[in-house]
Amino acid sequence: MRIGIFTEVYKPYVSGVVTSILMLKKSLEDLGHTVYVVTINMDKMKYEYDDKEKVLKVPGIESGIYDHFKVSSIYPIKSTRIIKKWKLDIIHTHTEGSMGLYGRLLAKQFNIPIVHTYHTMYEDYMYLVTKGHFDKPAKRLLEYFTMFYCDKTVSELIVPTKKTYDLFKIKYEMQREVNIIPTGIDTDRFKKSNFDKKEIIELRNKLGISKDDFVLLLVSRISEEQKNIKFLIDCQNNLNKKYKNIKFLIVGDGPDLEYFKKLTAKDDSIIYTGMVPWNEVAKYYQIGDVFVTASKTETQGLTVIEGMAASLPVVCMNDDSFKIAVIEDYNGLFFKTKREYIKAISTLHDDYDKYITMSKQALSSASQFSVKFYGQKILEVYKKAIDSKKESLISKLKKVVRK
Repeated sequence: MRIGIFTEVYKPYVSGVVTSILMLKKSLEDLGHTVYVVTINMDKMKYEYDDKEKVLKVPGIESGIYDHFKVSSIYPIKSTRIIKKWKLDIIHTHTEGSMGLYGRLLAKQFNIPIVHTYHTMYEDYMYLVTKGHFDKPAKRLLEYFTMFYCDKTVSELIVPTKKTYDLFKIKYEMQREVNIIPTGIDTDRFKKSNFDKKEIIELRNKLGISKDDFVLLLVSRISEEQKNIKFLIDCQNNLNKKYKNIKFLIVGDGPDLEYFKKLTAKDDSIIYTGMVPWNEVAKYYQIGDVFVTASKTETQGLTVIEGMAASLPVVCMNDDSFKIAVIEDYNGLFFKTKREYIKAISTLHDDYDKYITMSKQALSSASQFSVKFYGQKILEVYKKAIDSKKESLISKLKKVVRK
């Protein structure tokens, strides 16, 4: 099968969507399929096509949105000529932005079945745009756009969690089928047994982390409005009063990184790495003892699964997005308040036997999210989309014959 993936962002940019696409591409290629990626060139105002990696980058312009996020023209003609030669069997969009619209136009022009994965709970970010004004009409407009985009313009719809499924089936009352497929993870990439212990010790020393430190790890885009990071920082201040060896390691970059650095300048228990290359991220998981997150806006929380694959128990906000992977008191602990968070961290710090048990169970749990099964499940949806397209064409032909 020849598959075209359309996305606004791709590596070296680090995000949950990029991780999802990389895992899907790897899985499908391992299963013998040819996968092309169409994305925006974040660095240069020109077309670039890597024939070996099968990645086509189209020129982008600044959108005015965070992190110099770019958009492309809706129908870049030069890339259309290239894509036509690929003879795609399926188009899979991973964005509601310009690249998603482009994928839909090509699907219609070349009569190709189209599948869409809905990654982002936009309702959680609406206030960033409205600033509290016209919330109700804005949400109605968002619902209309989402329903049209995800219902009327695609053959099949995929969501990563039941939280997102409920948005469509319960809140939006969507009648069509919605496929729940959690993103697969290359779990071997994070396993402790695959790393040189000496190399990890050197990295710990470089970051100022001693062998006796108990490390809380967050791998995230550094944005307070999206990730609720200040909650964790406030809790760290309280933990400092009780423990002297708990460090909080924050891996990632984002619009609020400098703000947090200044906010915690006098607290040497909080360590920032800044941007880490995608192929280096797994190494930083080996430094952690517990993976933590207070985010309420995830659709799935892939970093939580990555943490589990690195044998880290998870302490996370009690949110439905994490419940597809985290099981209370088995491979992690949930919290709603700062008091509950501090209690959870204290439990794992003080009870070594419990910590070791949950660490082993975290690793075991991560195996169900292997990249191999991810590709197989996505292929089933592709086949449904192709069959549906064939049935639609046959139905149209019958109508023409009757006339």
